Amino acid sequence: MKIGIVANITKESVMEVVATFIRKLRENKIDYLLTHSLNETEGKVKIEIDDDFIVDDSDLYEQSDLIISFGGDGTMLATAFNAQKYDKPVLGINLGKLGFLVEADVSNLDVVIDTIKNKKFTIEERMIIEGNCSDYKCEKMIAINDLVIDKGGWPKMIELTVWVEGEYVTTFTADGLIAATPTGSTGYSISVGGPIVSPQTDVITLSPISPHSLTIRPIVLPSKSEIIIKADSLHRDIKVNCDGQRSYSFPPPMEIIIRKSDKSLKLVHTSLTTYFQTLRTKLLWGIDTRYSNKGNKK
Repeated sequence: MKIGIVANITKESVMEVVATFIRKLRENKIDYLLTHSLNETEGKVKIEIDDDFIVDDSDLYEQSDLIISFGGDGTMLATAFNAQKYDKPVLGINLGKLGFLVEADVSNLDVVIDTIKNKKFTIEERMIIEGNCSDYKCEKMIAINDLVIDKGGWPKMIELTVWVEGEYVTTFTADGLIAATPTGSTGYSISVGGPIVSPQTDVITLSPISPHSLTIRPIVLPSKSEIIIKADSLHRDIKVNCDGQRSYSFPPPMEIIIRKSDKSLKLVHTSLTTYFQTLRTKLLWGIDTRYSNKGNKK
């Protein structure tokens, strides 16, 4: 098995962690590849490796059997976006703040090595959504977490109209609308009141951002649905962003078609954690903080 290593070089101590991980891979006779960025850092610890192990990003994703992402959720999303193009599984190691999407942290490097070496992992497939803007020439918009339509720099709200499978749903004004995958339900979507959705569930959620109506609420739709959203504004453009990383601008009115992608994200799942355990520990879901100190429990 050949491991492709991607890392967020802006993270503190990332080079030391990657160097330690590489040493452990060598000790266990596991092949690996590194991206160029890991050898082009200034003011950080250099990794002393043979140039044969340094490849372009496209070659890394194409030649590796499994991709490991060192960083936080943002790094994981960027890695996952590239990995899905090549149908390669991804495992995240957390160097960030929350690390909800990652599987392990730096204290688990030995467990990760053992898991990889002895293939003691499963691959979980997560759905991806895509957006197409038929009125303008634009690449297909791919989202691991969410596709967000928002007002951009305009101080006022925009008008949004939704159709599902050709049927008119509603028209409302808001700051925007989030179309999220189950994976993305615990991201931006949850901050605007969207539901937590199990990653095994095959659905797409639509969550309005600050709607000017008490009756507009998030809705959960079957993933097979074709969702059409028309956005209109008095401003010069409307923004669409995918995973908070890839941004697009369109003159209003614009119409976007959202549907489930034919491709999927493959995540490496180990015995280190479970989804509900992550919900409890990372988001404190279901934790009653009144009773966190048992000595004061009444």
